[in-house]
Amino acid sequence: MLDKIDMEILSILKKNSRLSYRQIAKQLHLHPTTVIMRVSKLERLGIIRGYGAYLDLSKLGYEFMGVVQVKIAKGKLVETQEKIAKMQGVVAVYDVTGEYDSVVLIAAKTRESFSRLIKSFLHLPFVEHTNTQVILTVVKPSWAFEPV
Repeated sequence: MLDKIDMEILSILKKNSRLSYRQIAKQLHLHPTTVIMRVSKLERLGIIRGYGAYLDLSKLGYEFMGVVQVKIAKGKLVETQEKIAKMQGVVAVYDVTGEYDSVVLIAAKTRESFSRLIKSFLHLPFVEHTNTQVILTVVKPSWAFEPV
């Protein structure tokens, strides 16, 4: 579906999405119109879902980050995941296989708000059990993934 040029465009945009089509075209020795058409195709296919800034949460004061595994009662998975996703401090929610039904990445500015957020999961009606791991250091953030 994607060829080498598409992958090179994605790689360039991932490193700096503020580059102009002309700058990208120059790097790849292509005509700007070709780059415009290929980026439009990547957007239409949903491969490029948006553009934005990569934030360093710790520099924004989010000193407490964690991974929370959540066990949810059968039949209420999507409903509960949607409630969790809307909570202040939830960075991402993943539907997973295994002993737990969801994995949630969280961030908080204080130990108290971190604790409150974790405990708030247990107050949701269909959450049966959680297991929390505190993130000590972010070695490679998820946005740094480079597709091959």
